Amino acid sequence: MQKLNVLYEDNHIIVVEKIVNIPSQADKTGDIDMLTVIKNYLKEKYNKPGNVYLGLVHRLDRPVGGVMVFAKTSKAAGRLSESIRVKEFEKKYLVVVNGKVTPTKGTFEDYLLKNEKKNMSKVVPEKTKNSKYANLDYEVLKYNEEINLSVVKVHIHTGRHHQIRVQFSSRDHSIYGDQKYGGRGHGKQIALWAYSLGFPHPITKEKMEFKVLPEINGTWKILEGIDVV
Repeated sequence: MQKLNVLYEDNHIIVVEKIVNIPSQADKTGDIDMLTVIKNYLKEKYNKPGNVYLGLVHRLDRPVGGVMVFAKTSKAAGRLSESIRVKEFEKKYLVVVNGKVTPTKGTFEDYLLKNEKKNMSKVVPEKTKNSKYANLDYEVLKYNEEINLSVVKVHIHTGRHHQIRVQFSSRDHSIYGDQKYGGRGHGKQIALWAYSLGFPHPITKEKMEFKVLPEINGTWKILEGIDVV
């Protein structure tokens, strides 16, 4: 069975570290997905026969690892989905991008259009048909001149398709290892990680926050000595 890092669990929700290169839910590849991994974990832990209910309320791109919450009841799923709709979820990411990002703090606001056939998005003019508004705040944590890479903390306010990847690449700061959007590091793992997730508990309304950092190896060695908050 796939090893699962459970950050928190109660009767209503389960918060886990999404495994890199595993889809959030089943897709056409037929590969194992996070929903199935967690269902298997719950079946084994509680010795449950038959089908286990597990609600997917948000997603991470397949190559991206980090914090995800899943609902263990349909009531929790409905409330978490509503929290997302009214923007009560706080999602923060770490990303390693090409070049020196200036200014070191700022906001990106764009309109994005998804190409379903290519499974890619691009920045387009505001009035473009079917485009969606995208907004994020960023802060540069470190710039390594030797390798010309920046570590950036990103607070995302809209969950658009490939949003962080597109918004940075459109400004010539493509993510390291992101072949789809022109990143350096061909064949390397994409350096995009969902390190922090905050939301109100669907039943108690208590503010929950969970953090998990990537392992400090490979591209992420650049994080050494940085205190990520």
